[in-house]
Parts: sequence; C-alpha cells; structure tokens
Amino acid sequence: MIPRLPDTSGDRPESSARERSRVAQLKAESTVVGKHRRQRWSRWKVWPLLALAIVASLTGLAWTLLAVPRWLDPGPSPYATVETEAFPSGGTFDNGDVADDSAIWVNPSNPALSAVIADNKDLVSGGIAVYDMRGKLLQFRQEGPIGNVDLRQGFPLGGHRVVLVGANKRSNNTIAFWVLNPATRQLTPVDARDVLTLSPNYGFCMYKSPRSSKVYAFVSQAGGGHFEQYELVDAGGRVDARKVRSFNIGSQTEACVADDELGHLYVGEEDVGIWKYGAEPTAGAARTQVDRVGGGHLVADVEGLTLAYGANGTGYLLVSSQGDSAIAVYERAGDNAFVTRFSIAGNGSIDAVSSTDGIDVTSANAGPRFEHGVLVAHDATNSGASNSNLKYTPLEQIWDLTRPFTSTSAPRR
Repeated sequence: MIPRLPDTSGDRPESSARERSRVAQLKAESTVVGKHRRQRWSRWKVWPLLALAIVASLTGLAWTLLAVPRWLDPGPSPYATVETEAFPSGGTFDNGDVADDSAIWVNPSNPALSAVIADNKDLVSGGIAVYDMRGKLLQFRQEGPIGNVDLRQGFPLGGHRVVLVGANKRSNNTIAFWVLNPATRQLTPVDARDVLTLSPNYGFCMYKSPRSSKVYAFVSQAGGGHFEQYELVDAGGRVDARKVRSFNIGSQTEACVADDELGHLYVGEEDVGIWKYGAEPTAGAARTQVDRVGGGHLVADVEGLTLAYGANGTGYLLVSSQGDSAIAVYERAGDNAFVTRFSIAGNGSIDAVSSTDGIDVTSANAGPRFEHGVLVAHDATNSGASNSNLKYTPLEQIWDLTRPFTSTSAPRR
C-alpha cells in the first residue's frame, strides 16, 4: 500500500490569514503616525514576518521530501540492454509493426540457454520465432499471422513432461501448439487437429490449475468481447483441446494472463481497463475491476499483461498502457493496489520502447545480464528499422522503481 504523504496544507491558510490581518493593522497604524513610522514598521515588522514565512515554507518542504518513500522516487528510467534481430520474413502489416507478444522460457539447468518465444502477426509472412537471450534469432516458422503466445513447462505428453508453447492463429481462427526442445531450443508442431475457436480470434494465454494440475488456454475475440476457455489434453502424443467455458468481457480484449498459484485470470479490455476473473472453468463471469482507463494510471489501449511471481503470493502485475508508452505496476496480492508506472528509455543504439503491445516477465535467473530476471517488451517504432521488435530489460532496474522484492521462479516457466 502506498503510504499517504502527510497533509500539512490545512495549517497554512489560517496562519496566512493572521499574517495578512496583522500586516493590514500595521498599515493602518502607519497611516496615522506618518511616513517615517510606516517605514520603521515596514523595516522592523513586515520583513521579519516575510522571512519567517519563507523559512516555514522551506521547513515544510524539507519534511515533505523526507516523508517520500525512497522507492517512490524512481530516478532514471529503466532501459533495455538487448533487442531482437529482425524476422527473416519481415512484413508490412500495420506499417511494419509485425511483432507483438512474447513468452520467456527459463532453462532450469542452464539459465544462459533460456529463450524468448515471439510472434509475427503479418498477414502474409507471419509466424512464430525463437530468440536467445542476446536477441539472436534461433528459429522462425512461417505459419501465418500469430496473435499471442504463451507456454507452460511440465505438460504431460506422450509419456514425457514437455515445454508446451501455444498461440492463436488469426489466419484460420484456431489454436496451435508446439513443443520446445530444451537442448536445441527449436519448436516442433504437436497439434492433434485444427481446434476452431470463436471468430475472429485475437489474443491468447495459458493457465495451469493449482487445484487439478490441468492446463488450459484462453482465447479472446477481435472486435468483440467474447472469451473462451479450453482444456488441453494429451491425444496419443499430440495436443487436443475442448471448450469448457465461455463468457463476455464487454468489448475488444486482446491480452490476458493467468496466475497459476492464486487462480486468477486478468484481462485487459482495451478501452475500459483491467478485470480480474477466476481462472478455473467453473468460475463463471464474476469479476472485479483492478483499474480503469482514464483513472490516472492507464491510457488506452490496455495491452500486454504479465505477472512477476514473488514468494508466498507476493509479486507484481505489470500492464502495458499503450497510449502513453508506459507500464503500470500493481500488487499481485490482495486487491491489486497500484504501485507505480515507468517507461523504458533508450540506451545507446537501442531506442526507447514505444506503443507497447505484448510484454512478458520472469523473476527467475534468465542467464548473464538477467540473473535477477528480465522484462521483454514489444517496441512498435523500433527506430532505424523497417519492422518492430522486442526489447529486454534487466528486472533489477524495474524493482529499483518499486521496492525490495524477493523473487522466485514462476510456476509456468
């Protein structure tokens, strides 16, 4: 909870009124006794009063500054230290803004060999990519426009526990799945069939239930507010899905993120705000609003959402405020109290992040330069290039803007 600063303004009007009354009285007396007396009063009474008022104001300002919690004074903006290479297929969608979402996979045995899964939403040359932690492209599969991507470790498939990557395909309104090979960091398709979703589909995220250990996928609708939830199952070593829930957000929603420990689903209704639902298939349509557009923290569109897991249910919900190229931070626990906002600045040849769509974060060790975690953010402008890309920012730069934080490996990673 952000501590409220002490309000000392209530003492000042009364004090100022007494001073004005006294000055007025002195002026009246000086009119009676003449010019010499006026000058004497002005010299010996008015100026000391003004000096005392200045000292009092400076003292109040000093106490106010001392009362500001150190973690609310952000200082320099965080900045990216890595950016991704261009997609080999390029793309002209939305003037070259073909990148969008990402999902970080942390290699538990060798964090230096972690990876970032990314989408290309171009209508012709779109697909799914794998980058290393230096931003180098390791693989690109040209499979048509991909909306959002997500992943879960330990999915049971064909008698093995695998890293399952999922996404929504906008070309044919389906959801698709791949297995990430931890040794080669290459993706292999594992769809049992084309699983048709609502139409046109738009966004996607995944959830592993802490109750049942089942894994689910959520899909949102372009141009509308419909939302669907699918249970993912092993069908002879391939991934199949069945719809278990549908509900209506209200209007267009792309981004979502699910909390695998607390069982919440957060969605970003682009022109409205952030909603929190239950993530279990039996949760229905009950919801609470975390924040709203126009309330001082979010400027439409509300885009990417991601969770940084801390110990014992702590951590942060990070949300892209696309309209002003900022990221809002909320407590993960309780009623998701607002914490702070920040933007990602430029750093030498790496330009500042702007008009961000998708974001992803991990608080686990993601290798050299990201030992305390990393935030990956989409950069729409990507100055000097023909296509948008992703920027990696060390997580300790973000925590310096909030407060001390004990990280833990996110369950989904």
